[in-house]
Amino acid sequence: MFRKIFVILLCCIFSIHISQIPGLRNYNENDGLNSSYTYRLKQDNNGFIWIGSDNGLFRFDGKEFKQYGKEEGLMNIEVIDCEPLPNGEVFLIPYLNDFAYLKNGKIINLSFSRLLKNQLANSLAKTDRNGNTLYLYSTNNPKSILTYENGTVKTQTVRFNYDKKDVDAFKYDFRRNILYMRNYKEDRVLAYTMNDNKIKIIQAEGDFVCEKDNLFVFNHKGTINVYKKQGLFKFLKINSYRLKQNIIYGSIDKNNKLWLNLEAGGALYFNQSLLDEKKPLDMPVKFLQNYTIHNVLVDKDDNVWFNSKNNGIFFITKVFFDHYINLSLKNNSGYIKAIATDGKSIFLGYNNSSVAIYSNNNLKNIVFDEYYKHDSKAIYCQGSIRVFAFTNKIVVYNTEQSKKSILYYNAKNIIPYSKDSILFCTSQGLLMYHLQNGKIEILSDERTYTALPLTEDSILMGNFNDLYKLNIKTKKRELFLEGCYLNDVKKLKENLYIGASNTNGIILFNNKQIVRKITKKEGLISNQVKKNNIETPDVFWASTNSGISRIEMKENNIRINNFTQLDGLPSNLTAGCIVRNDSVFIATSGGLAIFPIRKLLAQEKSINKKVIINSVKIGSKEYSNISQKLEGITPDDVIFDLSFPDYTSQGKIAFKYKVEGLNNIWQTTNSSKIILNSIPPGKYLLKVIGLGYNGKQSYASTDMAFEIKPRFWQTWWFTSAMTFILLTVIYVLINSYFQKRRKKKLEALYFEKKIAELELQAIKAQINPHFIYNCLNSIQYLLFKGDYSKTENYLNIFSKMIRKTLHYSEKTFITINEEADYLFLYLNMEKLRQDDLFDYSIDISEDVNKNWAIPSLLIQPFVENAIKHGVSDLENQKGLISISFDYKNESLCITIEDNGTGISNIKESALNNSFGLKLSQKRIETFKHLFETNITLKIVNLSDESEKQGTQVKLYITPNENQNTNLHH
Repeated sequence: MFRKIFVILLCCIFSIHISQIPGLRNYNENDGLNSSYTYRLKQDNNGFIWIGSDNGLFRFDGKEFKQYGKEEGLMNIEVIDCEPLPNGEVFLIPYLNDFAYLKNGKIINLSFSRLLKNQLANSLAKTDRNGNTLYLYSTNNPKSILTYENGTVKTQTVRFNYDKKDVDAFKYDFRRNILYMRNYKEDRVLAYTMNDNKIKIIQAEGDFVCEKDNLFVFNHKGTINVYKKQGLFKFLKINSYRLKQNIIYGSIDKNNKLWLNLEAGGALYFNQSLLDEKKPLDMPVKFLQNYTIHNVLVDKDDNVWFNSKNNGIFFITKVFFDHYINLSLKNNSGYIKAIATDGKSIFLGYNNSSVAIYSNNNLKNIVFDEYYKHDSKAIYCQGSIRVFAFTNKIVVYNTEQSKKSILYYNAKNIIPYSKDSILFCTSQGLLMYHLQNGKIEILSDERTYTALPLTEDSILMGNFNDLYKLNIKTKKRELFLEGCYLNDVKKLKENLYIGASNTNGIILFNNKQIVRKITKKEGLISNQVKKNNIETPDVFWASTNSGISRIEMKENNIRINNFTQLDGLPSNLTAGCIVRNDSVFIATSGGLAIFPIRKLLAQEKSINKKVIINSVKIGSKEYSNISQKLEGITPDDVIFDLSFPDYTSQGKIAFKYKVEGLNNIWQTTNSSKIILNSIPPGKYLLKVIGLGYNGKQSYASTDMAFEIKPRFWQTWWFTSAMTFILLTVIYVLINSYFQKRRKKKLEALYFEKKIAELELQAIKAQINPHFIYNCLNSIQYLLFKGDYSKTENYLNIFSKMIRKTLHYSEKTFITINEEADYLFLYLNMEKLRQDDLFDYSIDISEDVNKNWAIPSLLIQPFVENAIKHGVSDLENQKGLISISFDYKNESLCITIEDNGTGISNIKESALNNSFGLKLSQKRIETFKHLFETNITLKIVNLSDESEKQGTQVKLYITPNENQNTNLHH
């Protein structure tokens, strides 16, 4: 009986909270919406919200309002409506129908003849759209239909005979060229076919309200009738609702749900699809009853926008909207500071000396002090006991005993201790309150913030710095955890406790030590934790000023889910929660939030949107059409104008970006403009990611390539040319230096070579007499023998030899072919003189070019030596001399081989006295010095290397490739 009287008394005496909508946001001039009167709302394909107003057109991207007015080129800044088109254009419908359109950030005004403009001047133009084609016509007695597409306007005359009829057009079927009009005098709908100028009458009662596709809504004397068009000339009534208020406008949203704007203020929402014909319209939910609402828009993400008369626009996210519709707690917006449950009801403590009891989807609000607003610190509910702790007092109710007690302590917390007692943490100390007799036992006189029964005789108590272990019998305490400012301590499981730290997140500890800390580094939403609430021995919740975290522990691993306003919390300031069945009740500064836990855990990990690049400015050139190639010239600055239309973040938007080719490090900015100063030449790729509230990212990056071209002196060809010129100058200077040195050296070499040439001529001069002397000796020998026929033959050969010798001795080089001919004559002559003493062969390899040049008369002395000292001493066999020309290892190899007695059997005096051999060796040395070529002489006794006898002479001639000579080339 006392309980009923108590509740009735409190409800009668104490004030009631004013109803508000949790999560509702108002945008006005303080946010950049600089207008006193707003009209229609539209959303384009990019997600931007467009707002018509008395101060131009506004575009909102969730962070900033961009205004298009007089300075941007509008002839008439009072924009009633607009129509975003798929091709990126936005068609503007200003007052007095001064039409314009917005394309690539530029306003383009359309020119009309006065006659054509007057056809629409009597009323606001009604629009119907087909892709990028827009049809415009006057709602009252339309005279023509204007067709707009890609900046051009065409007109089609309406030949309807009004004959003093007053009709309003509300729908144009552009596919069949039918205009639907309302005849108010006759209270019927007319379907006018413009092709054949015929009229069909359609039965539909009431004034036209709104339409969408084949759905039409009419207001017939306070009854809202919903019709569905069947065929071309039949409207079928599918639903109706009796309404007492007058309406000024209506709309059917993207989900085919009806909104009605009331003349007296507010908007009605029918939470039922109009396509559901079998279900009658339920009672609508009323929004913003204190404001005149012109227009309601449900955007692509099912967020709801309200366009008001003089108060800007209102916005509510889908999560808050659904929460408000489904929960229907009309007085749920107070600042909750404490929460508790008795297993049936949930008790809420506010910041204004009041509490509320939530039960059966209703809130009963109770105010304890009308004149002073004190915070609720804690609530205890067990059985018949209700304890409400405020900053200035503690109120204890015993409903069974009909008792009420008021204790004047500055409360901090209430801790259950035993069945018959509880602990009060206060500024005056730690108190034990006995529920049966109301006695208070002082356990400690030190200011205490939290406590927890540890054993039968001990309690953990925490002050603003440390956690102590207090013996309740001896009242002695000992330090348990140093430097831990804990707001709340609870037992998670046997020998494991959790502490809500004011600075260090969550601290897990046992009876001996700290086991683990969970902070923002591990994913906790904040390091300042106000309250812990246990769901299971492995799952608990942490309430903070930044939202609430759910921590799930599995062995050594933890899983953390964070929830904020993005997920539907009325506020991020949370004071605790209650888990009951499969739902969580979260106390926030914006009211009570109720969620199914599974729904919360199914939250998206990313935002299903991408960053939009509105424009790019490179140097003085601005690119509004970013599909074209973006390029500039160094050292131009590059400015990217960005938007991330994530409206649930309510302006708390940032951007993460990197520029590949410049710096691969991700950077974060809160500005909607990314400015890159003095970019060096190169090709770059900007990658930018949108960051919503609480750090959620866009599902993918937006990429934009651009190129900064160099100045002409930074181009590769200029650099190459300058490098070439520089290298040429360096080369000329170096070459000039070495030319001077070489000239001096050549001058020295010239005189050395002159001496060598003179020496060579002297050698040649010695060769000719020596050869002639040897030939004359041979002729004398034949005459002495009296062999005149041989002498005559010898003289013929000798004469040829003399001519060739004289001819070749004047040359420094002769060809291999000429040398072979010369040797052939010489060997024939010697063979004749020696009575056919030997045979000979001359072989030229196929690898050898017969036109290669070699030093003249170089081989003959070695052949002469082979005859004189080799084969001439043979007694039992005929001599053999072979001469070969081969090309080996890039050298010409000339071999003179005989089968004589061998070099070892030749007397040393004979070799030393061989005048021709000495001259040849001297010529070799002179050629090497004079022509910088390498001539190697090698003489081998064949018997030393094999069983053969004889001597082998090899001449290796290797030219210097750097010399411009034709030596064996």
